Amino acid sequence: MCNRTFRQKNRLIIHQRIHSGERPYVCEICNKAFRLTGHLIRHRSVHSGERPYICKVCNKAFSQRNNLITHQRIHSDERPYNCEVCNRAFRDQGNLIRHKHLHRSKCPYICDICNKSFSQQSSLMKHQCIHTGEHRYSCEVCNKGFSHQSSVIRHKRLHSDEHPYVCHLCNTAYSDKNSLKKHLQLHSCGSPYPCELCNKVFSYKSHLIRHQETHSREHSYICDLCNKAFSNKSNLIRHQHIHISEQPCK
Repeated sequence: MCNRTFRQKNRLIIHQRIHSGERPYVCEICNKAFRLTGHLIRHRSVHSGERPYICKVCNKAFSQRNNLITHQRIHSDERPYNCEVCNRAFRDQGNLIRHKHLHRSKCPYICDICNKSFSQQSSLMKHQCIHTGEHRYSCEVCNKGFSHQSSVIRHKRLHSDEHPYVCHLCNTAYSDKNSLKKHLQLHSCGSPYPCELCNKVFSYKSHLIRHQETHSREHSYICDLCNKAFSNKSNLIRHQHIHISEQPCK
């Protein structure tokens, strides 16, 4: 079948079971079958609970020697199984086989930290900034850093007060597309009355009118740190906790 040669006849007989699928050694407890008697002997330790193979580093015990060998690579960081496509290395062959399936998909570029896959290498590079904490893009107004250019573009609208995303039903404008999407969902749920001051949406006009009164109230409680004003003392106290948490530890 495969033209492989052996010096001993019994080795040939054992090898031929790979092609025939013959498994003559059967576990008397669970009926699982094996090609070799040695495999059956190792399997029986699963039922007996015997774990004779012990890790010298952490004392974890295993029923089979190959499981111990795989475990010990956690301590040594040995990764003998390499992917021939991206050179990523793995501790055991099973993880390598699962990894190879990702290359066969439409997203062959894989993050080596979280295994998320991408169709383009540029997308993978942008994603990896999340793990490294790298901020390649910064706002020239406040110097805040961002991993993606799209994020800094959205952020800059806070400074410019630009609202390019407009609702076609009520003309309420938003600085980013996601906010507009959330707003449109409110329309679909029957909430067509938006507040022009804070963009909060209400199902009934009477609720909108009642809400707008909160904007017109006198705000006599003022934060002595940032001068932000509040209509009641409890809101001021909750707000001041923000400044307390921002103070550096001495």
